[in-house]
Amino acid sequence: MAQKDFDKQPEFEEKLIRVSRVSKKTKGGDQATFAALMVIGDKKGRVGVGLGKAQGVVEAIRKGVRQAKKKMITVPIDGSTIPFRVEARFGAGHVLLKPAVAGSGVIAGGPVRAVVEAAGIRDISAKILGSDNQATSVYATIEAFKEISRIVKVRHISLKQDKVAEDVITPQPPVVVPNKQVKKQPPSLNQTQVKTVKKIVKPVVKK
Repeated sequence: MAQKDFDKQPEFEEKLIRVSRVSKKTKGGDQATFAALMVIGDKKGRVGVGLGKAQGVVEAIRKGVRQAKKKMITVPIDGSTIPFRVEARFGAGHVLLKPAVAGSGVIAGGPVRAVVEAAGIRDISAKILGSDNQATSVYATIEAFKEISRIVKVRHISLKQDKVAEDVITPQPPVVVPNKQVKKQPPSLNQTQVKTVKKIVKPVVKK
């Protein structure tokens, strides 16, 4: 039942961060599997990260997407950027996210850029301060988004997208335009009426 619910969800943008081959020794010999780290998002403030493991690359990617859909989070977006600066850590990963002026674009490295673009943030400045490992950088970015969401809820920070939504929902009173008084003009005579008048009114000839 849960699988059907996930299949009914709208399409997300899927980005493959890394595929690694894992070899495991067993009694029957070496067993090779693949691990795929996936990032998905709807570019409207929702993003998720998932790690899928399988004997084939395609199956690992599919499992990674499935796991990412289960772990979706909502990112507070202030216009086209984040509301404030934030730092976050995950293991050896350490990232710094800073808001940027509209039109600046996404200034970030590969793994952080993938997460930010999937979330729908168009203007941001990011820097990797910790390990260069792609997985830890991705998870650290997710932790940064969670921290932003927590602070926004605790401090009740209003965002630009919330104000726009209120303007759309709040009905505006109708504008009443006063009716202009139009002077009525006498009806014009058609050709038949003109001929009838000429017959009735005869010209007076003076002798």
